[in-house]
Amino acid sequence: MTRIITMGAAQLGPIQRAHSRKDVVERMLILLRDAARHGVDCVVFPELALTTFFPRWYIEDQAELDCFYEREMPSAETKPLFDEAKRLKIGFYLGYAEMTIEDGKTRRFNTAILVDREGNIVGKYRKIHLPGHKEHEPWRAFQHLEKRYFEVGNLSWKTWRTMGGVFGMAICNDRRWPETYRIMGLQGVEMVLIGYNTPRHNPPSPEHDRLSEFHNQLVIQSGAYQNGTWVVSVAKCGVEEGCEMIGNSSIVAPTGEVIGQALTQDDELVIARCDLDLTRSFKDWVFNFERHREPDQYRMIVERKGAIPPA
Repeated sequence: MTRIITMGAAQLGPIQRAHSRKDVVERMLILLRDAARHGVDCVVFPELALTTFFPRWYIEDQAELDCFYEREMPSAETKPLFDEAKRLKIGFYLGYAEMTIEDGKTRRFNTAILVDREGNIVGKYRKIHLPGHKEHEPWRAFQHLEKRYFEVGNLSWKTWRTMGGVFGMAICNDRRWPETYRIMGLQGVEMVLIGYNTPRHNPPSPEHDRLSEFHNQLVIQSGAYQNGTWVVSVAKCGVEEGCEMIGNSSIVAPTGEVIGQALTQDDELVIARCDLDLTRSFKDWVFNFERHREPDQYRMIVERKGAIPPA
């Protein structure tokens, strides 16, 4: 007997600074209802899905900056999304900027939550691999100040039993790092959900610009295959405030094959029926961790942060 879950990659086109959260949620509701008409069980929205990608600006006014963060979830603006998803019996992944108080201190994270088909938040992840820079670099065509506006996530990569499978989450730059998938792989993950906002232009390395989509596919396909898991990776894309971000939202099988992919750089729903039992042949044989891994030989991975060439 197979375990089929129908997944929806709910790509969003550009969100301009003038767009309100209400505007964005209305677009997300359209995608959610479209997903329901096609029998989708779980929808994946992008990273920082509720606002424009604000780390592209150096913002000195803290009150102005704080307007991009969510202080509660659901909020008044996002509750309609939760209510409609519950009515339609669809789970979802949602990325957003989180502001919270922990141990009496205000903290800010790039966060994603996993909501089940009854509207309950069953999992939370905070982005660990923050790209970009911390200080103002006006020579850039646009800033990438995630290291300034967010702390490194403190929840690690967990997995959750929900919607008939074992789910995990990551965010954007996490997808480039093999440790992301392996930590979840060691917890038996069967479905990894990833949202991203990825500029096509890389100011420090413009020679990489032409490879943006290729690198995007390379890392999610290898992560899926090497850990015997499905991966649903979803963009916010298009020309947003003059900055082009790649689309390429994809659903990837444990075989490493892309079985569904967005064709546009706008709001678009990509759907695939995913057999969670397809993960078994990879977890039981070529990537049987219990049988084949040699952790004693991998100690350098956690003991050393930067590369040190031989003398």
